[in-house]
Amino acid sequence: MSQVNVHQAKIHLSRLIDKVANGTEKEIVIAKSGKPKAELIPFDDKPVKRLRRLMKGKIKISKNFEDPLPEDAIQSFYK
Repeated sequence: MSQVNVHQAKIHLSRLIDKVANGTEKEIVIAKSGKPKAELIPFDDKPVKRLRRLMKGKIKISKNFEDPLPEDAIQSFYK
């Protein structure tokens, strides 16, 4: 992990992105006045495996699920 200040990050952003993307750096912390404010990490573009039917039989969606809310419920949002 390395740390750069905001000014260096602005000037060398493309180079910093390349370092993180190719694995030269695992993460880069961007600091302002010596205090960490953000981190630059590689983007994980692997698809997330979805678990299907995990809650089958545990959740029931009623037939009127998509019906409009009653007027009193709508008005409660504005109180």
